[in-house]
Amino acid sequence: MFSSQSNSFFAIRNPVAATRQSATRQASAPAPAADAKSTVLSLAKGLRVLESFTAREPELTLSQIAAKSDLDPGTAFRVVKTFVALGYLRQIDSAKRYRLAMKVLDLGFQALSGMDLHESSRPILRSLVGEVSEAASLSVLEGADVVYIERVQSGWMRLGVNVRVGSRIPAYCTAAGHAILAHMPAERRLEVLRLRERVKLTERTLVTIAEIERRLSRVKERGYAISDQETIPGLRVMAAPVLDPDGHPYGAVSVAAPSMAGSLDDFVATSAGPLERAALELSRILRLSGAAATA
Repeated sequence: MFSSQSNSFFAIRNPVAATRQSATRQASAPAPAADAKSTVLSLAKGLRVLESFTAREPELTLSQIAAKSDLDPGTAFRVVKTFVALGYLRQIDSAKRYRLAMKVLDLGFQALSGMDLHESSRPILRSLVGEVSEAASLSVLEGADVVYIERVQSGWMRLGVNVRVGSRIPAYCTAAGHAILAHMPAERRLEVLRLRERVKLTERTLVTIAEIERRLSRVKERGYAISDQETIPGLRVMAAPVLDPDGHPYGAVSVAAPSMAGSLDDFVATSAGPLERAALELSRILRLSGAAATA
């Protein structure tokens, strides 16, 4: 039933961002002794000034800038005047108010133009691999299968499966597939579920449309999907959707762990938060890169 790529999945072998407030505190805190010589304090102060402007407060007076960036008025004045001269801030007419200039956008656009979800996913996936989750993956839906496009795995190799970039597994019985399917329109979801024969891979595999639909309803409510030994005995996987700007599923990010590593409750308690933050970060990168999910 499975292609040669699908069979590779079953080959047995021996076994999400700090808030702006915290960033400001870190920038204003004294540098550790080991980093003191390599820290440019004036640069840190300048960045705090730029970060003091927000969508809710696009225009600020000098005193407001000093207060929000935790600088004395004299230092704030010199930093602001420097940024005005360089074109990163502009003064509003004759009023003593300032706002970000278009030159600041050039920095952001240059970063965005080189942003790629595939490349950006690796450090995010690495952050998900630890004592509980031994592998993290990014996958997309292709036909009736989930295809892995990026994967990071620990060196412990206790999962008992060989999943590589390009490996394919049926969407109907996997956490990544459920995370994607749960956020698809009902008609399109049914088309995908009917593309292949749904067979029990383990005694826990759901195969009927009705029971899969019930599962998908719960997945959408809580924001993530769980497969507890439903594709491979002894393997647990949790996945969350990566959504495009319109809320359509581009793919899914997932973590995997052997069931012998602990209870299902421990797996969920430890992994759900980091996984959801990773999915949100990947969705944000997807939105900024301008990509969108295909039909």
